Amino acid sequence: MMPAYYLEAAVVILGLVLMVMEAFVEKADKSLIAKMGIVGLLVVLVSLFFVSGPAEGDDAPIWSFYAVDPMALFYKGFALVTTILVLIMSLDYRSVLQHYMGADQEKPGAGIGEFHYLPLFTCAGLMWMASAKDIVSIFVALELVTISFYVLVAFMRRNVGSLEAGVKYLILGALSTGFFVYGLTWLFGLSGETELSKIAAALGNDDSAMVRYPKALLFSLAMILVGLGFKIAAVPFQIWVPDVYQGAPTPITAFLSVGSKAAGFVVGYRIMEPFFANHVAPQLVTLILAISGATILLGNLAAVAQENFKRLLAYSSISHAGFLLLALGCSSSTTSPVNVEGVMALYLGGYLAMTLVAFHVMCLVRAQLGSEDLSAYKGLSKRSPFLAGVLLVAMISLAGVPFTAGFIGKMYVFLMALQSRYFVIIALAVVGVGAGFYYYLKVVRAMYWDDAADDQSVQISTLSKVAMLTMVALIVILGIYPTPILNLFAA
Repeated sequence: MMPAYYLEAAVVILGLVLMVMEAFVEKADKSLIAKMGIVGLLVVLVSLFFVSGPAEGDDAPIWSFYAVDPMALFYKGFALVTTILVLIMSLDYRSVLQHYMGADQEKPGAGIGEFHYLPLFTCAGLMWMASAKDIVSIFVALELVTISFYVLVAFMRRNVGSLEAGVKYLILGALSTGFFVYGLTWLFGLSGETELSKIAAALGNDDSAMVRYPKALLFSLAMILVGLGFKIAAVPFQIWVPDVYQGAPTPITAFLSVGSKAAGFVVGYRIMEPFFANHVAPQLVTLILAISGATILLGNLAAVAQENFKRLLAYSSISHAGFLLLALGCSSSTTSPVNVEGVMALYLGGYLAMTLVAFHVMCLVRAQLGSEDLSAYKGLSKRSPFLAGVLLVAMISLAGVPFTAGFIGKMYVFLMALQSRYFVIIALAVVGVGAGFYYYLKVVRAMYWDDAADDQSVQISTLSKVAMLTMVALIVILGIYPTPILNLFAA
């Protein structure tokens, strides 16, 4: 057994090795960097099952701000799997990157090596964020993730859409960071502590400023919610999402949609959890539920009119953030034997699988057919039955068809909301689910009912097939047997 923080160290070292390799080995095939990254991350993923927390009597300073619990271990694995799949996508997206990076035939990988190792530093930040239990370490990990995304979103320097997406993400990301830090500063000022467990303990002290000044505490939590609302794409902080998702390279769009969202929710839950049993809980829950209802409604209704597949998935991402916020809002009132951490992990696990399948198909279609519009998917079942089949499973799961991960995740969220008697939000969620069936199945109709403009087939590598089949299997398994994830958080 080894200390859990060795995992982050291994990922950072791997990233540095690949960086040096990219910088000094000019004639190397740049795709080798991605392949080495995939193998290295798989080794780290296996090592995840052989890590330990602090031993008895171990009072090393790191354990005061680094947690090793089921939530931390699950989201470390979540970050590793997401990054591995993003690197596989980047191999399929190389032709598009080469076109917009000015690479020529003599140096086909020129300028794109960074695209294959920067996600590793993002992964390290996501993994550290999963274990962070101190507001300072939370902020540092969050910034490592965000700065990496600043570079990756605007990576295609000869594509106006990518540059525009990068500028928007940079400006709004910096603004949201300001709100987040301001909220953390108020929280520190009220509690005098940076460690989350000590902040929670101070809530039990009637002389604490957090108890004596509830409005100041609510202001602090509201500022933190604003900052995290940007990361998870919640209304009204979602305005950046459609343009950034459309302009960014497709593998990075997938990374933003899955990795950034999961990080935002794990940090949000760790910070907010002590306050759900506190005197400010009613106001805090009301705020979260209001944002949740608006997010579900806007995300689903805005997606109905979209004809660009990337923008459709952008609004889909917004709507799923609303369902996760609804689960978070049930933390203080649900009596369900299934706890909120388990439901959020189950929902995000299914969301990872179905979203990354959809974006992987999009990478292949964009690279070989040159379009991200839904018109490019017409007749896909005839041109590539495999891609149409896996995308069909992803779409029906996102819609919430029974026996898929998307259905089981939504079912548990609805059950908790019913037990909490949040009937207004449930009504909004039902409307959102209905709209979701329409626009997700619109993609299915294009693949199976509409005729293609030509008969050009889509080539798929063996590695991509294995990755997509694994995710499809996960969608089906979680839809039928979600118990392992739920049991992981049962304690």
